[in-house]
Parts: sequence; C-alpha cells; structure tokens
Amino acid sequence: MARAGLTAERLTRAGAELADEVGFDQVTVSALARRFDVKVASLYSHLRSSQDLRTRIALLALEELADRAADALAGRSGKDALTALANVYRDYAREHPGRYAAAQLRLDPETAAGSAGVRHARMTRALLRGYDLAEPDRTHAVRLLGSVFHGYVSLELGGGFDHSAPDTQETWARILDALDVLLRDWPAP
Repeated sequence: MARAGLTAERLTRAGAELADEVGFDQVTVSALARRFDVKVASLYSHLRSSQDLRTRIALLALEELADRAADALAGRSGKDALTALANVYRDYAREHPGRYAAAQLRLDPETAAGSAGVRHARMTRALLRGYDLAEPDRTHAVRLLGSVFHGYVSLELGGGFDHSAPDTQETWARILDALDVLLRDWPAP
C-alpha cells in the first residue's frame, strides 16, 4: 500500500530539491527514502528505479527552464532576446545547480521527443530568425549557443573563474556582445 501523501510528482520535486542540495549524481531512491524517513521499497510503488527518478527530475528541470525562457523571450528579438535566453540558463544554473545538471541528462529518443527539450530548440531557432540565418547555419548557431551557454555556466559553477579578473559578469556581457556580432555577421562557408 502506498504511503499517504507520497506521489510520483512529490517525490520528483523532493528529488529535484535534493539534487540542488547534494548534487544530481548523488540522487537515488535510497537517498530520497531517507529524506522521507521511509523504507526504499515503499517508494517503488511510485518510481521504477533511481534512473526513473533521475529522468523525472531531468524532465522537471527542462520544463522549468522552458517556462522561464518563454517568459523571458516574450516580445524580444535580436540581442535583447539572445541576452534574455542566455541569462535564463545562467540564472537557473546558479539557483538550481542540481536541476541544471539534471537538464543535461541524456534521454532516450522517445522521452526526449515528448520533453520540453523540444520547446528549447524551437525557442532558440525562433530567436535566430532575428539574425536571418538559413539552414544549415541556423543549426550550427543553435549548437554554438548551447555550447557557449553550457560551457560558461559549467566552468563558472565549477569555480573555474573564482580567482581571476575581470569580474565574471563583465566577461558574460562581453561574450554575449561577441555572440551578437557573430550572429549578425555569420561567416560564409
């Protein structure tokens, strides 16, 4: 019999909070059971495995990120939209490092196709319409933006810039300026 009050959604949210506290790689059904002071077996009526829990957290994180991105992009274009989208990813990663790590989880193709990851791609492609890029350059630009956003955020979260000047916010602003210039004057093949 399921313990009163425990649902897959509640466990997923608690797992996401745990990921932010201890790191996504430390989230397991056992760790979640300890948090609720229940036996591990009692969670298996809601979750299939630790991998199922991790996938659910990844889907939650992707949904949260997509919602934030949609709000930030509304009514914006060009560099303003680029900056808004970049800041959504950076701010989310700083506020929710475990969830941000979860959003990077490789999903099986069927799960990925039904996830908010599809919304992320559509929003990024919509942003790039303001830069007048045709295919395949638009796909190259999507990959570039993802690489720069994730790379910078990962290095920053990992402490890679802690002991150097200039300030990381100044560097971030300069990177976004440079991306805007590159997207406006995309090199010919």
